[in-house]
Amino acid sequence: MWGAVPYYYENDTSDFKKTNVGVNDTTLILADLDSAIALLPATPRNGEKGRATKWTATAYKGRVQVYAHDYAGAITTLQSVVASGVYDLETSFDHVWTGFHQFADGPETILAYQASANDGEPDGNNANWGERLNFPHSDSPFGCCGFHQPSQNMLNSFVVDANGLPKAVTDPTWNARNAFYVASINDTLDPRVDWSVGRDSVPYKDWGLHLPKWIRAPGYGGPYSPKKNVHEHASGAESKVGWATGQLNSVHIHIYRYADLLLLLAEAYVEQGNLPAAQALVNQIRTRAGQTAQGCGSGVTAKAESILVARYPGCATDTRMVVPINEPVIKWATYRVGTYTTPWPDVTFARNAVRIERKIELAMEGQRFFDLRRWGIADTTINNFVAVEKNRRSFLTAATPFAAKYRLYPIPSLQIELSKVGGTSTLQQNPGW
Repeated sequence: MWGAVPYYYENDTSDFKKTNVGVNDTTLILADLDSAIALLPATPRNGEKGRATKWTATAYKGRVQVYAHDYAGAITTLQSVVASGVYDLETSFDHVWTGFHQFADGPETILAYQASANDGEPDGNNANWGERLNFPHSDSPFGCCGFHQPSQNMLNSFVVDANGLPKAVTDPTWNARNAFYVASINDTLDPRVDWSVGRDSVPYKDWGLHLPKWIRAPGYGGPYSPKKNVHEHASGAESKVGWATGQLNSVHIHIYRYADLLLLLAEAYVEQGNLPAAQALVNQIRTRAGQTAQGCGSGVTAKAESILVARYPGCATDTRMVVPINEPVIKWATYRVGTYTTPWPDVTFARNAVRIERKIELAMEGQRFFDLRRWGIADTTINNFVAVEKNRRSFLTAATPFAAKYRLYPIPSLQIELSKVGGTSTLQQNPGW
């Protein structure tokens, strides 16, 4: 977030006024990760899932190498993680972000924030506080607060062509649509859209239909809601204690998962010219994406159930939240996921295919900005995004153009003042601030 920062060790005895000038954080972080790989056990300590192991550290080493553009090194490191067999993709996408306890810390989890609810803590303080504002607002079962709304650009990214491939890869006009995506079998979409985004008249997990009243201010932030961090009603993951319990749950927050690792490896393959290997990994991700789709679920109240069944009579006798993507009961989209069957023609096409796959697979997970920044395209991509999206979302009309200085946060001026030694600051402000 801040770029170069001072690096401290547990045996430092200084007054903690180190400089950040000339700090090579990649080298230091890699040294720490190498130490972790040597010291950590191969399996979780005491059998406690969620604890870091040597493979967690190895996976992170590969991640850092990709970020540092050491693609050859990253391939070696990440290949060793794949070969270990420690991690795997979940069998279906609905198992990745979920409140169902049996899927917590599953094979795809490399590192996650371990949320816990209904564990005896009287105020729900072990539950997932960090995402509590990121629930549908107002008339929804959660009551608040409508933050982290998906953009139209994001929804357009889930549209696929006749072969089930992202139009964001195959069609230069992929982002032309301004009309909202509501339930319609005329829209051919990647099923991950309805595991990631709440949209009107589409079942929202097993809470009933997502409705316009669930949005705080559609003219401001748009009509869509976040969905990944929200628990299923049947999961029992909602806290029974604490303030505003509907927004407290035990859904683990993925910080790093195996699909992310595979796409980092695919990226490294592309940059090293091994396009077939990258294509195979992307196809692996896409094959998993095609396993299941959002089903009817059920209404959480009698009113919600009646609204659901009135719109979709087939849901009266089908309460499955998870169904195959071609299930006849689905009347809110036409789902299709294809794999790349023709060899990728060149590095430019391959690079775009991997990057779009990261965008839709990891949508709403907090990865996008950091991807754009490390690819060196944050300025152009964000300014192009705003130029189009400001005509769709009123809050963007006064947006400041994205400049180079925004790639990093400013170091707090108070910290710069506190770093002074002999009247000279040891901390140097980031460029532009």
